[in-house]
Order: sequence, then C-alpha cells, then structure tokens
Amino acid sequence: MRRNFLFIVSFFVLSLGIFGTTTAVYAADCYVVSESVGIVCNSEAPEAQFVKPKPFADSFLPYVSYAKLSDFANVYAGPSAGSGVVRNVGDGFLFVTLQGVVENAEGTWYAINFNEYVHSDDIRIVDDSEFTGFEIKDQPERPFGWMIVDYWYSNEPGADPAPGNLKLPRYTFFEVHEAVAADDGWIWYNIGGGRWMRQTYVSLIDVSPRPEEVGENEYWVEVDLYEQSFAAYIGDEIVYAGLVSSGLNQWPTHEGVFQVWSRHAQTKMSGAEGRVDYYYVEDVPHTMFFDNDIALHGAYWHDRFGYKHSHGCVNMPPRDAEWVFNWSSGAPNDLWVWVHSSNPEFYVGNIDPVDNFSGP
Repeated sequence: MRRNFLFIVSFFVLSLGIFGTTTAVYAADCYVVSESVGIVCNSEAPEAQFVKPKPFADSFLPYVSYAKLSDFANVYAGPSAGSGVVRNVGDGFLFVTLQGVVENAEGTWYAINFNEYVHSDDIRIVDDSEFTGFEIKDQPERPFGWMIVDYWYSNEPGADPAPGNLKLPRYTFFEVHEAVAADDGWIWYNIGGGRWMRQTYVSLIDVSPRPEEVGENEYWVEVDLYEQSFAAYIGDEIVYAGLVSSGLNQWPTHEGVFQVWSRHAQTKMSGAEGRVDYYYVEDVPHTMFFDNDIALHGAYWHDRFGYKHSHGCVNMPPRDAEWVFNWSSGAPNDLWVWVHSSNPEFYVGNIDPVDNFSGP
C-alpha cells in the first residue's frame, strides 16, 4: 500500500525551476497547518508535467569526443613531427571526431582519422552543451520557456532590478503568468511570484495548432525563428520542447512547412569552401534534412541555443536532437517541420494573470 508522509519545511521549490536544473518540475501540495507548526507538504509529489529526458541506452553521445582544429594546422602521418605532413587544413571552422590519444616525448597527439595525427598545440577539445529541453507529460496551460542570459529579475515591468534581487542563470526554466507591454517599448513577462523579465532575456514556447498539412496523428516539429525555440508534437499534443539556433541573417532558415526527406545518425557537413566562413564538421549527430540541404541536427560545437548561430540549419542541443531523431524514427509519416516566426505581442492581454502563485 502506498503511503503519504507529511514533513515540515521552511523552504521549498514549487513549479519554477529557478534555483538550478531539476529532473522534474511540479507544484508541491503544501498548506499551512497552524501558526506554530508552519507549512506542511505532501512528500509524494504528483506526476511531473515537465521532465528531463532519460539517456537512451544505445546512445553514442557519451562516448564520443570532438575537437576544433586550429587554422593552418598540420596533420601528420604519425604521432611525431618526423612522420611527415599529410596535409595542412587551411583556415575555417574545422571540427573533427577524436579517435585516440598518444603521449610521447614530443607531447600529446590526437588521432583524428586513420593514420592522421594532430599535435595538442593545434587542436582544442570541445565540450558539447549539457542543456536539454523537457518531455511534456500534460498539456501546458500557459506559455513557458528559459532564460537565455544570466540576469536579475525586476519587481515590476520596465523597472531596473532592485538591489538584492536574484540573478537567474541562463537556461533557468519558468512559466509565464502575465505579459504586458511596458513604457520602455518591450514586452515583460511575469515569470512567477511577481518577478518580471524583459522579452530579450528569454525564449518562449506556447502550444500551437498543427499546420493544415499535418494529420491528426502525425509527428511534427515547430521551429520558432523569433523565439529560437522548438516544440515536438503528435497531432495536437505537444510532447517535447527546447531551444535551437537557426540561421544567421546572412544565411536565413526558410519559413514554411516541410517534411524530413533524409536522416543520418552521423554525417559530415561542409560548405563555403574558399571563403572566410568555410566550415568542415565531421560526424554531425542526428541529422534530419527537411529543406534541401537544411536540416535539424545536433550541434556539439557551440552552446548558443536561444540565439541565431548557423549557416541555415536548425542547430539543436545534442541530446534534444537525439530525442527527436529517435522519437520520430517510427512515425507513421516522416517528420513534418513547420518553420515560422511568432509574434510576441500575441501574449499581451492573452495570458490571464495568476494572483495566487506561491513559488519562488
């Protein structure tokens, strides 16, 4: 028989994951017993609405290391300068998969391909983003999102942060409880408990109706170019959401409704050869092409999610791309992709204020 236990708390985290990343976000069942006893909570939490995805048992991501090559790095036939130069990589954004490491009298050497080695002076190991979105177990009643900068909340719309206000770290999750257009010309969001944040510091997601091209049981992903966010759906039900980085202004991601036409667990990407923006990226993980050579894919080489950063593709945190790739692999259709730009003014006047929110 399952039992509920009560415990007294002096502080608790409610529906806002404001003090760090949590594996689940939910509202605690808490109430005041008496002035002397204080606040009492039910220790058996209800089912979480937003849940961090569990790692896939067959995932290769934890076992792969990537690195950036320096401009004009020499690649050698062996782990020694005397082994002979195979090639010079030139300049550009050059990323490789590491195959091994050798320590010898000449220092540290990294194997990047069969019989190809680069000295540690000419290579930098990259740390891929640890950020992931959420699986969504119940349809959200209000917009939600993440901080995309480290910043302090304000006590009212349009105001500077008050001394002593908490600085919320980038990737802090929140729900939106009110939206107003302030006198400073920006939209401000109440992210809980009367804490206000300007629109430029956050990225939002709201449940959208499916495009008319998409069937009621089909799988699709919404990419919001304004918010730099994405959401995954089955028919009308949102099942996952997170942040992306779409194309920079000079290489825009095209709007429209598309279908994934080719998918690869890992693939090479390169472009702009001979130009200053030349790039060569090995083993791009969980790639789903949907608009000619434009794809959804994992991006291990940066952690700028929530901002434009690509040559036109939709960059996703590696674990989010893996989730979408695996989830959609058994879809009755191949995955639909709806790319559009939302209008933040929609939220003003369309979110009912919540006066009884008691979270931090």
